Amino acid sequence: MVQQGKPIEFWRWPENNWVNPDIDWKRGKFITAGVDVGSVSTQVVIIVGGEFYAFGNTRTGSNSPDSARKGMDYALEKTDLKLENIDYCIGTGYGRVNVPMAQQAITEISCHAKGANFMYGPEVRTVMDMGGQDCKAINIDERGKVLNFMMNDKCAAGTGRGMEVFADLIHVPVWEIGPRSFQISREPPSISTTCVVFAKSEVMGLLEQGIPENEIMAAYCSAMAHRIMELLKRLGVKEKFVITGGIAKNEGVVKRLERELGIKTAEQAWHNPKYRKKNFPFDTQLTGAIGAALFGQTLLETGKAKSVRKA
Repeated sequence: MVQQGKPIEFWRWPENNWVNPDIDWKRGKFITAGVDVGSVSTQVVIIVGGEFYAFGNTRTGSNSPDSARKGMDYALEKTDLKLENIDYCIGTGYGRVNVPMAQQAITEISCHAKGANFMYGPEVRTVMDMGGQDCKAINIDERGKVLNFMMNDKCAAGTGRGMEVFADLIHVPVWEIGPRSFQISREPPSISTTCVVFAKSEVMGLLEQGIPENEIMAAYCSAMAHRIMELLKRLGVKEKFVITGGIAKNEGVVKRLERELGIKTAEQAWHNPKYRKKNFPFDTQLTGAIGAALFGQTLLETGKAKSVRKA
């Protein structure tokens, strides 16, 4: 399938960027950046004076430093802010140690905890980060501090990357899989997510049998939800419960997970009423980068770090 002369990349979430029109960065005491270089996507968030200012969400390439640079350029694209105007930058995610503009690296576990606290509010107690190559269940306190966590990174089958492989295999855009997984007459049995190779083989077998695509999507979403549930049960789920990362955008997984757990996930909307009222973009993939930028803000405010901004 082609679109405007280019093949459709079924696995790729659209890239996007945004800038807050209400903020004059020149008036901000501190300007910090969080650069989250994940295995499949890169997010850069700019915080000005503790306020959400701008972001860029791009695809991670084969080179982490280049992906970080591309993400930063994209986040700054709609502003007149320059890299040298930023006081402090923190890298996080899979490629956090290879972020060339970062002064420090912090794990994605801590950054997702901090970011979820900012996005959803201090009532959050359990965060499920569904990343491209692994998933992490995290218990946090009212300040967004990590209390305990568990992760499963044995195989890409139960991760965002597994969903992308699945989307490419069945030739359905990844953003359509969630809603289409409910366009079925009955809920089919789950398929395997023990291994991405086995899952792929099973999906191909179902396609060859003529099983409707929507039923196959439902079976795959159900399998992912069950795998996530097993990890959460090992950690212990506490409400308010939120899901971060790209899989949080897939209602086919989220709603089935809610059904298995018997717990509703928090509404995907800003806790801050100011951001909600003005309809600021809310993207669960930004959580880690937001947390990283906030850590930078705290380090500067407490004197534990010094600004590197060039005059």
